Amino acid sequence: MKIIGINGSHRKGKNTAIMLHAVLDEAAALGAETELLELTDYNIKFCVSCNKCLGKPQCSITDDDNTLVGEKLLQADGIVLGSPVYWANVTALMKNFMDRTRWLHMCKNMLAGKVGAAVTIAGLRNGGQEAALRIMEHFLTVQGLYVVDSRNQSAPIMSGGVNGTLFADIKDGKTVWRRSVSEDELTMSDCRQLGRNMVNAINSLLK
Repeated sequence: MKIIGINGSHRKGKNTAIMLHAVLDEAAALGAETELLELTDYNIKFCVSCNKCLGKPQCSITDDDNTLVGEKLLQADGIVLGSPVYWANVTALMKNFMDRTRWLHMCKNMLAGKVGAAVTIAGLRNGGQEAALRIMEHFLTVQGLYVVDSRNQSAPIMSGGVNGTLFADIKDGKTVWRRSVSEDELTMSDCRQLGRNMVNAINSLLK
């Protein structure tokens, strides 16, 4: 079993990576092979809308790292996307990654049958996390993946989505910020539960 994380943050190794690592580490503890891809490490050019992928499942742009990333997606059993919210949406890196997966979708849903999930974080409590989650989960669904959330069936009902925030409190009229998402206990717990849910879903599909 292989699960990969795709980090769409422009800040490598920061809060979104911490969340993705929590998901992947929990999956690894249950026996999964895991890998985190930082999109900042890859040269992925913009889609030029040449529409050649409408005729055959390959991209006309061959002088960047998109084929390598695509191969990793194809080899994985599970894919978890992560993006911070800069302006009520996924980042430009994440959107560009999505655009360049057209060749995996237009002729045939080549990622169909895999398990997908998503995590996001914003500075504010209501900073656009739900919109970013919807965008990533919709992308996964359209690509044919089975999308799982962070719901723990034996725990109290929660939203089911991993929505981190650096906002902690307001004291004496001043905003108190967390230094890192790792201080957000609910978010980190949700990330670990998401890892468990992904492994359970993949095991069910592989039976």
